[in-house]
Amino acid sequence: MIPRYSRPEMAAIWEPENKFKIWLEIEAHACDAQAELGVIPKDAARAVWEKGSFEVARIDEIEQETKHDVIAFLTNVAEHVGEPARFLHQGMTSSDVLDTCLAVQLAQASDILLADLDNLLAALKKRALEHKETVCMGRSHGIHAEPTTFGLKLAGYYAEFARNRRRLKSARHDVASCAISGAVGTFANIDPAVEKHVAEKMGLSAEPVSSQVIPRDRHAMFFSVLGVIASSLERLATEIRHLQRSEVGEAEEYFAPGQKGSSAMPHKRNPILTENITGLARMVRSAVVPALENVALWHERDISHSSVERMIGPDATVTLDFALARATQVVDKLVVHPERMRANLDSQGGLYNSQRVLLALTQKGMSREDAYAAVQRNAMAAWEKGEDFAALLKADKKVAALLDDSEIDSLFDLGYHLKQVETIFSRVFEKD
Repeated sequence: MIPRYSRPEMAAIWEPENKFKIWLEIEAHACDAQAELGVIPKDAARAVWEKGSFEVARIDEIEQETKHDVIAFLTNVAEHVGEPARFLHQGMTSSDVLDTCLAVQLAQASDILLADLDNLLAALKKRALEHKETVCMGRSHGIHAEPTTFGLKLAGYYAEFARNRRRLKSARHDVASCAISGAVGTFANIDPAVEKHVAEKMGLSAEPVSSQVIPRDRHAMFFSVLGVIASSLERLATEIRHLQRSEVGEAEEYFAPGQKGSSAMPHKRNPILTENITGLARMVRSAVVPALENVALWHERDISHSSVERMIGPDATVTLDFALARATQVVDKLVVHPERMRANLDSQGGLYNSQRVLLALTQKGMSREDAYAAVQRNAMAAWEKGEDFAALLKADKKVAALLDDSEIDSLFDLGYHLKQVETIFSRVFEKD
């Protein structure tokens, strides 16, 4: 979590001030519930709300002696609350505070990420509609395949990030779990009503069985979803990086006035933003395996997960927030070159129609094996010698025996490849 790749709103969630504020709210709500049950005096619960406060530096100072962050926090709060502070943390254990707080922080982070996804989806939709009919070459294995449109490419990314949004919403629901169940999770020293009250006040659901910690399968799924979103970002970034290559030149990142691409070569305009997104995606995914390994804790609890979550919680959410915002910026300002797309499409003399010719020959009675051989023979000649594919087909006796010149010409209609664009767009955007 470094300033270069951090945005203030997300970074603030992981600052000590916010963490200890949540801790204090958890303790205060627990006191309210305990007071309603008659376990502690109502005046004591009021005192926590009225006088409860903390100082981060003081907590750090106390922790130097206690070697325990929750005890240090409670000690500092007690310095403000006074005598009623003896009723704080009644029947609770540290994980009740730590796990419930982490759930709140991850829910807060999720809300920002969901808004980020909404912004990216809006940008993708806008550009997809703009380039719905901008014809370009579709590629498989990096090699020219058949025509598509740039809008269809972007519609595909829109659909993918819409799925990611649904995944994150589900993961947010599952990770927003509260545990106030005491040592080993048996509620021996605290009533389940306290947990229910705290959960409602903190916008969480009560954990059915918490052992002493909230089960980490919830967190593993959450960070796995972040990893999937990061992978989708990398796929989008990789596509743009390829299209910006000098030999392709179909789209490029916006290059601002005064921007420099290279310290040595003044002509350079590099895809630095999408390269950056690619690197950030790797960092987000690096949180997934540790989160999965956190699931297998010893017995009712251990703290092997703690050090991991102190790092991956802030790092993964802050980094993904930054990457999503950057991707939105890239898509929104992406410079598209339709004329270069068309030039690349036309560069191989209509080879992209090979499947149409193959199918037409089989419809005329030629076996698929013979049809494939005939089409490939002429396609390879066009590929290697730069000759016109249609002309070669017309000169081929076996092909000409079944298809006349006009029929061959009809198989080179570009519109044929794009006739279902509207159908695909309606599938992707009909809910909007």
